[in-house]
Amino acid sequence: MRCTKSCVMATFAINSLLDYKTEKYIVTKNKAVGVLHRLFQLSVIGYIIGWVFIVKQGYQEIDDAIQSSVITKVKGTAVTNTSESGLLVWGPEEYVIPPQGEDVLFVVTSFLETPNQKMGYCAESYKVANARCSVNKDCKKGKMVESGHGVMSGKCIRNNENSNGTCEIFGWCPTEKDIKPQKPLLKNAENFTIYVKNFIQFPKFSFQSKSNILETTDQSYLKKCRYDKKQYPYCPIFRLGDITRRAGCNFQDMATLGGAIGIVIQWDCDLDKGTSHCNPEYQFTRLDATVSNKSIAAGFNFRHARYFKNAAGESYRSLCKVYGIRFHILVHGKAGKFAIVPLVINIGSGLAVMGAGTFFCDIVLLYLTTGRKSYNDKKFEVLKYEKQHTSTDVDIS
Repeated sequence: MRCTKSCVMATFAINSLLDYKTEKYIVTKNKAVGVLHRLFQLSVIGYIIGWVFIVKQGYQEIDDAIQSSVITKVKGTAVTNTSESGLLVWGPEEYVIPPQGEDVLFVVTSFLETPNQKMGYCAESYKVANARCSVNKDCKKGKMVESGHGVMSGKCIRNNENSNGTCEIFGWCPTEKDIKPQKPLLKNAENFTIYVKNFIQFPKFSFQSKSNILETTDQSYLKKCRYDKKQYPYCPIFRLGDITRRAGCNFQDMATLGGAIGIVIQWDCDLDKGTSHCNPEYQFTRLDATVSNKSIAAGFNFRHARYFKNAAGESYRSLCKVYGIRFHILVHGKAGKFAIVPLVINIGSGLAVMGAGTFFCDIVLLYLTTGRKSYNDKKFEVLKYEKQHTSTDVDIS
């Protein structure tokens, strides 16, 4: 039986699939390159063991989809005495906004009050630029005052005929005082405390909920402890003055015009060691721009009003522009647990990197050593192809 040329090629292709091919190694007696190669291998092994497995725990599967709940409570009292408000005692129900105990809360440290405002006609504030006037026609009746406090009545109010004035408006009168506080009115706010209760869980590993509160039977622990990284690292009660100090700010300076501070709770949990090694770490940082108090971007404030009626049924309000510190409680974290897949992947990646050492040493031998020509001749063999005339028909009988 004879086989055609195409049959021979097909037979050769099938047989080649069953061949085993191995690499050819050349032993080079070059101590310098040999030392370089071993140093590279040791560096890669040290990286894999030291950094990947010990530091980064590359043998673990990671869950960074942390589920978290934060509950806050502020305690402390302060006293203020102003000409507008008189003598007042401030408790958490007055200076904490909102009072529900959320993960974002605002603590009042200073305020400006415009009491007993009544709906009526009065002169707009002179600091509202588009409400300034010299004659009545500058005040278009019914026009809203941009960045102002009401609607123009069409009348220009001036102290005398030779001076400029402001348009009369219909709104809450008298208009708000537009001044900045020079110091915080709630001076004792520095000693207020925030109780931060945090619960976390990692659903990927069915890790049950854990809190940032020290597990103890001492009923008085929360009454006497204050967070300190060394003495009380697991105490969830923070003094406001200590928070701003750890964020790199002076409390009294910040409390004058307000600002924003982030309390970051970081959970890094090694579940191979048990839940006792899953503990929070705290970081404190100022979130708003730490610019000079003279800048227009400095501080944080907002307004709110209290409405009431007198005995005659007339409606009044007291407008408060409050300054203070806004606290943002941010929870981050991840949990790791041993798994075979990341272990194999990291070992395979390390072995692949070790192969780069051989490539680098080849480059050195081929281009940088004195015996590079000899090494090149041994490493690369040039085979000249010679065309052979064979019969198209092969007898395979």
